[in-house]
Amino acid sequence: MEDCAGSRWRLSDSEREDTTPETQASLLDGQGAHWKNAVGFWLLGLCNNFSYVVMLSAAHDILRHQQASGNQSHVDPGPTPIPHNSSSRFDCNSVSTAAVLLADILPTLVIKLLAPLGLHLLPYSPRVLVSGICSAGSFVLVAFSHSVWTSLCGVVLASISSGLGEVTFLSLTAFYPRAVISWWSSGTGGAGLLGALSYLGLTQAGLSPQHTLLSMLGIPALLLASYFLLLTSPEPQDPGGEDEAETAARQPLIGTEAQEWKPGSSWDLSLQERWTVFKGLLSHIIPLVLVYFAEYFINQGLFELLFFRNTSLSHAQQYRWYQMLYQAGVFASRSSLRCCHIRYTWVLALLQCLNLAFLLADVCLSFLPSIYLVFLIILYEGLLGGSAYVNTFHNIALETREEHREFAMAAACISDTLGISLSGALALQLHDFLCHLP
Repeated sequence: MEDCAGSRWRLSDSEREDTTPETQASLLDGQGAHWKNAVGFWLLGLCNNFSYVVMLSAAHDILRHQQASGNQSHVDPGPTPIPHNSSSRFDCNSVSTAAVLLADILPTLVIKLLAPLGLHLLPYSPRVLVSGICSAGSFVLVAFSHSVWTSLCGVVLASISSGLGEVTFLSLTAFYPRAVISWWSSGTGGAGLLGALSYLGLTQAGLSPQHTLLSMLGIPALLLASYFLLLTSPEPQDPGGEDEAETAARQPLIGTEAQEWKPGSSWDLSLQERWTVFKGLLSHIIPLVLVYFAEYFINQGLFELLFFRNTSLSHAQQYRWYQMLYQAGVFASRSSLRCCHIRYTWVLALLQCLNLAFLLADVCLSFLPSIYLVFLIILYEGLLGGSAYVNTFHNIALETREEHREFAMAAACISDTLGISLSGALALQLHDFLCHLP
C-alpha cells in the first residue's frame, strides 16, 4: 500500500535532533492511528463484500431448490447440472446462475442510484448498523430457507448490506488519508478470495450448506466491531494525508475555486453543482461500467458453458476453479496500487472487452484445446477487473477537490453495479439461447 503516514510523519535531521519525548509520543500515537485505520478499512472491505461473494458461490445450491421439495440446506454442494436441453451440446443448468447474480446486484443498484439524493441525511453509524443486520439476516434466511424464492430474499438482504456498505465506507474515506482507499480495495478483493474459499472448503469438508452459512455469522459482527471499535476519529484538517507535491499535481474535476473544506460539506452542494461534479466523473465511470459488464458477462454467462470434457475435473469442479482463479486475480490487483498506478483506465476496459469477445468466440466455436489456457485468461480477467476498481477510485480521490470528494466517491459507486446489472440481464438471455441450440 501507499505510505499512508505521508508527510506528517517525515522529519528532517534537524527536527529529529530537537524532538521532545512529548513529540515522539505524539508521532507514535499518529502512526498507531494510521495502522488502526488501515486495518479497519481492510476489514470493512472484507466484511462488506463477504456475504455478496458467498451468495454467488452458493448459487448452484440455491438453484437446487427447484429440483426437490423440503429444506434443501443439506443438498450436495456440487450438484450435477440438469440439462436445459438434452439435445444441446452445452452442459446447461435449467436456470442460469445469472438469476442469483441479479438478485444479488439489483437492490444494490437501487441503493446506489438513490444514495446521492438523500442518503447523507442518515448518519454513518445507523447506516453501518443496518448493513450489519442485513448481512446477518441474509445468512440466516438462506440457511433456513425451504424454497428458491425465500433463498433469493436472503440474497436480496446480502445485496442491500453490500450496496449500503460500499456507498457508506467509500464516502467515509473522504475524511481519512487517501491511502485508506487502497486498504479498502484490498479488503474487498480479499472478500472475494476468502468468501469463495471458505464456502468451497467448508462444504467440501462435509459441512452442510446450512451450517456453513450459519458459521459465517461472525462476519457481520466483525464489520460492526471494525467500524465502532477500530477506526479512529477522522481529522478533517488533513483529509488527504498527501504530500505538497501531490496537492500541487491535483487536477480538479470541476474548475471552481476551492472553498474551505469541512466534514459533511460535500452534501451541501446544490443540484447544479452535483450535476457538474457527476459530469466530471463520467471519464472514470464509463470505463469501469464497461470493465464490469464484460467481466460479469464472462463470469455468469460463459463460465458454466466453458466445459471441457477432456479433463479429469467435473463440470462443477471446473466452475469452482474458474471462480477461484478469478477471485485470486481480483485480490492481487486490488492490493497492487502501491506497485502499479494506472491513470488511463479506459485501456483496462478495452482489454476486458477483448477478453469477453475471445471467450464468447470459444464458447461458440470450441477452438481452445486445453482448460489451462482458460485458467490463464480468467486469472488475467480478474487482474484487469481489480485494477480498474482500485485505480478508478484512487484517481477520483486524487482529482477531486476536498469539498466534493465525499459526494464524488458515493456517486462513482454506481459504476460497477450498473455494469454487473446489465451483464446479468443479458447473460440470462444468452444462457437460454445457447442452451436451446442443437
